[in-house]
Amino acid sequence: MTPTIVKAADAAQFLSFVPRLLGFQPTRSLVVIPFGGTRSLGAMRFDLPPDDAEAVDRVASTVIGMVCRVAGADAIAAVVYTDLGFADEGMPHRDLLDALALRADACGLRLADLLCVARDAWGSALDPESPAGGRGLDELDREDADLAALPLPVGDQASGAALPEPEPGRRELVGRALHELRRALTQLCGPDTPEVDAAATADPPAPAHAPTDDLGPVPAPVSGIAAEAASPDADRVDPRALAAASRLDDLPELFEAVLRGDPEDLDAYDRAALVWCLERPSLRDIALVQWSGNLAQGDEALAAQLRWESGEEYPPHLAMRMWGDGEQPSPARLDAALKLVRTVAGCTPRDALPGPLAMCAWLAWALGRSTHAGEYAQRACDIDPDHGLAQIVLSFVRAGHLPDWAFRR
Repeated sequence: MTPTIVKAADAAQFLSFVPRLLGFQPTRSLVVIPFGGTRSLGAMRFDLPPDDAEAVDRVASTVIGMVCRVAGADAIAAVVYTDLGFADEGMPHRDLLDALALRADACGLRLADLLCVARDAWGSALDPESPAGGRGLDELDREDADLAALPLPVGDQASGAALPEPEPGRRELVGRALHELRRALTQLCGPDTPEVDAAATADPPAPAHAPTDDLGPVPAPVSGIAAEAASPDADRVDPRALAAASRLDDLPELFEAVLRGDPEDLDAYDRAALVWCLERPSLRDIALVQWSGNLAQGDEALAAQLRWESGEEYPPHLAMRMWGDGEQPSPARLDAALKLVRTVAGCTPRDALPGPLAMCAWLAWALGRSTHAGEYAQRACDIDPDHGLAQIVLSFVRAGHLPDWAFRR
């Protein structure tokens, strides 16, 4: 992809560029943009800290520490977006901007600018000629030709986290398909043994072992035991459910097929099969590894899961993926997976929703969208307070932990 290069002539033009860089209009936020020379290296958004000196210093330390991890970063620009006004007591959150300047200087980072966009004006903490009451917001409403190549921002940082609304009756169809799929698997494999999703709610353990919420067995392939199906007296199982169950024989192929296609084209049984897998940590983590990697890694994750169930050690290079370490995933592949799971989650009955929501949370986090990740994870925990993956992602978001690959160019 050829990058879009926008040269900001002044601070006002730079502020017109920031929401387009982010893809949304930030509110009640601190936005920090690392620079390598004169080029921006992405952007980070943080919630504004409380009006407390200790909290301000802690946020400034965390932010500058994260900038120092960005490869090639030698400078920063910071922008505060706030509902407060210059007319109240001068530039709002000036203490936060001063704390960032102090920490940046200590780390050898050059300050490109420190800006504030308030409800009634904007200004620069580095501009000695900036009026005490700030400059007019109308200066930011520019229609520069240089910005035409960048899409207009849509909503604020929370926009886009709502699940897509399904067609009328679609959720009921998926619910019935999921019920029939469970019946089919009971007929083929015997009663389902619920897995325990019991990852710790505190800091996640070191990724040297298998993920701690994967305590249940990987179900055996089903088509190989079709001869042990229900007796003639049993209730008839929908043939479409049996066909969906047979697709579970090759999970990596299933996960790859649904990723390659258009999520809107999936029928109710395809969606039910995916929900059934995402309900089970051992199967969900195969999808997590594969969608953040490739088909071969999905095959490797399935084999590793089966070996781990037999008492062998889970490969660290696979386990570390969940924690954001290791090889950098393809953003396009992660984005396709998030679109897929969001589409499926939108038509999933509430009782089965935590699994898809938790996967949405991890995929959003892996893409650097922590605000959305927190929204999905919290919704999953509202339904199932003990959901392991949702708790892990919430702990990441609350600690300001981003995947290691987010800091690589």
